[in-house]
Amino acid sequence: MYKVTLINDKIETMIHHPSFGGIKVIQGEIKKGINQAEGFSFTILPNNPGYRRIRPFKTLVKVYNMQTNQLEFEGRIFIPIEEMDESGVTTLTCKCESELGFLNDSIQRYGEYHNMTIREFLHVMIQHHNRDVAGDAIDKIFSVGQVTVTNSTNNVYRYLGYDNTLDSVFDKLVDRLGGELRVRKENGIRYLDYLTQIGEVKQTEIRLAKNLKSIQKEVDPSNIITRLVPLGQTLESDDENATNVSQDRLTIKSVNGGRDYIEDAKAKALCGVVTKSHVWDDISRANNLLSAGRTFLQENNRVKVQYVITALDLSLIHLDIDGFEVGHFYPVINPVMGIQETLRVVGKTVNIIHPNENSLSFGDVFQTASQYQYEATKAQKNVVQLQSTVSRQNTQIGTLATNMSAAKQELQQLQTAIDEADLQQISQSVSDLHRQLQEIEGQIQGLPSTETIVGMQRDIESHTQSITAIQMKIESMEQTIETNSDNLEIVQTNVQSLEKRVEKLEEGGTRRG
Repeated sequence: MYKVTLINDKIETMIHHPSFGGIKVIQGEIKKGINQAEGFSFTILPNNPGYRRIRPFKTLVKVYNMQTNQLEFEGRIFIPIEEMDESGVTTLTCKCESELGFLNDSIQRYGEYHNMTIREFLHVMIQHHNRDVAGDAIDKIFSVGQVTVTNSTNNVYRYLGYDNTLDSVFDKLVDRLGGELRVRKENGIRYLDYLTQIGEVKQTEIRLAKNLKSIQKEVDPSNIITRLVPLGQTLESDDENATNVSQDRLTIKSVNGGRDYIEDAKAKALCGVVTKSHVWDDISRANNLLSAGRTFLQENNRVKVQYVITALDLSLIHLDIDGFEVGHFYPVINPVMGIQETLRVVGKTVNIIHPNENSLSFGDVFQTASQYQYEATKAQKNVVQLQSTVSRQNTQIGTLATNMSAAKQELQQLQTAIDEADLQQISQSVSDLHRQLQEIEGQIQGLPSTETIVGMQRDIESHTQSITAIQMKIESMEQTIETNSDNLEIVQTNVQSLEKRVEKLEEGGTRRG
């Protein structure tokens, strides 16, 4: 499914191919994330064509997905590790970084920048990078791509120092304004996009009993606050030796019934008493401090929930429209754990040897104490409902098993009857009966013509057709060895009926003679 190629001085060496048995890596894993250089590690043996062709920072690596016809990874070898184990087997493990890491190969130059848009300021930093790496044997040039991040003024005022370019981009833009970086290639041009958010909402579900292999849900209540002590600006002290560190601060006692704290009742019921403080240096009035404390407790009092999921990518066999990519949102449904949310993939691990072991990491989901309690209660109810459903299904399965056993017994009895039946004798009896009917028909034709005789003759013809049909069924039964018990009963019934009609015919003929 994946092809791995090394590139040295524009000369390619294939080190892994799914169809070539002798050209394999023994381990290969890609790690993807948001706002970080992607990583790729692989291990090869000395007989691999690329074993002696590894040059740190100089050897480029491409991982090509032959199923989707897209590059899964593109970067360079960063750290090679050669080792020999106690049995004497020698291996070479290489750690690689994606092309975003090229921005670590340059530094910025000192400068003051103001009245510039975010795009213009990013362009300045990319120009510094391009000047540093110009003329390198490896193409490390970037162009500024899509920029959708904005601020209230749509301009920035920044200083640049001599830090490396990637650190500067994060420090001056991403860490302050938010947003996400993406390296994109079009028509041979390498673009650096700076977007508010990468990805979109997809319809492909990750669902239990469909493509969900495993799921890990981690609940982290470490940031929960059940009792908050709001603190305002420092109070003036009569002690001349007091410092800012030891000075008291404004509290809410005077406007909160003598208590210096406020509580989140639902969070307290869930986690007990967890007391923390928060400082507002710019608040000097107790009423304003109380209001700020309540707002802070409401907006920031959250239980952090994280998910790590292993799911089958059914798009590879055309059972789903979309695969799983970093940045996109996907519906995750697991009724056993009470999970039904749309979650964002923030990390992905790709195993190029065993693609079915790929795993996804989903971004933090923050829930209030009441939301968390509600989800926990709902999950408990779902478990009870599932237990009831399983019980009903077990009953139905028991009934079906009983019916199946009875059907098997009937089938065995029928098979025994077929085995014991003398098919040749039955066929001979039917032939004799058919011959007798023909003789009777000849006698009827010699009798005087009356309406009664004509009606009887029609009956005889009808029964003759029935007997012929029976004979055809018997012949079919001889070929397929299928059930003929019903046919025997029909033959017997028809024979009795014919005998009665013959008797009546004879009686009628005697009377008319």
